[in-house]
Amino acid sequence: MYSLLHGFYQYMVQKDEFCVLILGLDNAGKTTYLEAAKTKLTKNYQGINPGKITTTVGLNIGRIDVGGVQLNFWDLGGQSELQSLWDKYYEESHAVIYIVDSWDRERVDESKEIFDRMIANDNLQGVPLLVLANKQDLPECMGVREVKPIFNKNAHLVGKRDCMVMPVSALTGDGVDEGIKWLVDCIKRNAFARPPRNSEDP
Repeated sequence: MYSLLHGFYQYMVQKDEFCVLILGLDNAGKTTYLEAAKTKLTKNYQGINPGKITTTVGLNIGRIDVGGVQLNFWDLGGQSELQSLWDKYYEESHAVIYIVDSWDRERVDESKEIFDRMIANDNLQGVPLLVLANKQDLPECMGVREVKPIFNKNAHLVGKRDCMVMPVSALTGDGVDEGIKWLVDCIKRNAFARPPRNSEDP
């Protein structure tokens, strides 16, 4: 009887699990963003000092409960030699956060090229996409008005999926929770096409 009640309780409190990829070039601020998201949206979470965050080699994983669902974040290294591994994660993902270093104008074209290659992948078709113009706390950074047209040049690759370009500062946390809450709504709407992970379990 206990196991039956326990199983029912687990079923009732179980949250749908969705996987979100955090992609972008190295030094765009992906890991700092993930830490800011965990700090803002997880009660009593003590984040890593931004000054102690190092370049991701491989994968960082984070989990946040928000909007009645559980988001599992996969923060993938952005160095050119690691980008070839990104597509191994596409099929299992429910959304993508693509982070742009809006202060580094010299690498914007490179970031756009990688972005286009990513969204053209069939395994990401229809997946909600949040493009973040990061480092808005720095002087002379590009605002959304400047970043958005650059990343909208190949709108046909984006297609009819939910897509948003938003300003953010991973360092100060400004704009972090707004973007994630928008993404949660999109993921829920798209759940018929990409069901939560736990609903796929046998």
